[in-house]
Amino acid sequence: MPLAEHLRELRNRLAKGLLAITVVSIVAAFYSQQLMEFLADPVPRCKPGVKETGGHCATVTFNDLLSPFTTTVKVSLMVGIIVSSPVWLYQLWAFIAPGLHKHERKYTYWFVAAAVPLFFGGGWLAYTILPVSMRVLLGITPDGAENLLPMDTILDFTVRMVLVFGISFELPLLLVMLNMTGMVTGRRMMTWWRGVVMGVFIFGAVATPTTDPVGMIALAGPIVVLYFMAVGISLLNDRRRRRKDPDAELDDDEASVLDLTPEAIGGIEPVPAPKALPEQAGTGRADHRVNGFDDVT
Repeated sequence: MPLAEHLRELRNRLAKGLLAITVVSIVAAFYSQQLMEFLADPVPRCKPGVKETGGHCATVTFNDLLSPFTTTVKVSLMVGIIVSSPVWLYQLWAFIAPGLHKHERKYTYWFVAAAVPLFFGGGWLAYTILPVSMRVLLGITPDGAENLLPMDTILDFTVRMVLVFGISFELPLLLVMLNMTGMVTGRRMMTWWRGVVMGVFIFGAVATPTTDPVGMIALAGPIVVLYFMAVGISLLNDRRRRRKDPDAELDDDEASVLDLTPEAIGGIEPVPAPKALPEQAGTGRADHRVNGFDDVT
């Protein structure tokens, strides 16, 4: 397909994906009230008409005149992107798939089938621990002060938590992909476990928007479990690869194991000694010499 045809195909795929996002976002706008209540549900609400101070509860607010409108647009667009993801992901796949080999498509199906539940599992875990994280953060509020949480701040906080957890759950899948391509072996991954566990907990402390240990442990614990599952899958894949090809794990510039077992030597073959001097190697004819020297010389 020429370059112009590729660009035209990409334009059509993008148009279909954007159309799906737009349609779902418009439909989600009619349910924006219920969606915002769902997002603000983890916040411990203060009772209506009761003014409470300290870190026991919070009041959800809108700070300015345009805040309700902009928050509704954000919520609708976010829902549109998530709900219509099967459509635009398929359009992306349909654009890339013709350039892949058959075995590459097979691996892609497996990785997509594993990536989707991992991402949604991480997002579900993030939403589950949101109430605990918010209570911990609100508990730092000193007595005599009220907690007024803008709705757009709650939305940004929730989205960041869901994205961080969802993307983090994809890290073990990335290791399996590297193992499938032969870039890293399961045995080498096993030797990294101490550094990986320490790095995952540090990542959990830095990446989560909350500063409480609950969020860090909730993020780091499942990733560590998924890491060891990825190591187990990689070890099984390495065993399968060695069974088919003993030299599969060797680098391009690495020699395979040589068989140095001595073999029996047969009878001695007589080899005549070559004539070394030019006058001995020549035939004695004059046309083989130029000015007294051999032609090669």
